[in-house]
Amino acid sequence: MTLELPNAHRMALVEHAREGAPEEVVGVLAGSHGEPSAVERTDRARNAAETPHTRYEIAPKAELVVLERIEAAGLDVVGFYHSHPRGPLEPSATDARLAAWPGYSYVIVSLADGGANLGSWRWRGGRFEREPIRE
Repeated sequence: MTLELPNAHRMALVEHAREGAPEEVVGVLAGSHGEPSAVERTDRARNAAETPHTRYEIAPKAELVVLERIEAAGLDVVGFYHSHPRGPLEPSATDARLAAWPGYSYVIVSLADGGANLGSWRWRGGRFEREPIRE
């Protein structure tokens, strides 16, 4: 399990996270899904969660629009990303409870302590498994 995430897309995720802080941001990763999965595009989404400071959610209609746009471009959904403005890099219990795409990547951008760290996990067998990110 590996996620290919070119530097330009990494920087776009960090920029989105910083712009949205102190709320969590969310978006969809598009490209080719497989082993490895390769990100060719990032699609921002509005965080529709009732408590956006501590969780993320894409409204169902908005998610459908993004997924249709990805499909129309001839790309696959690779996974999703969101930020932890003050939290750790690892997925939270809430992240695990809400994960709904087995085998897809979940990238987290942590802005804790003023930094910007990225990590990626795949949801498999009811749990997150860390995956390496390469350019």
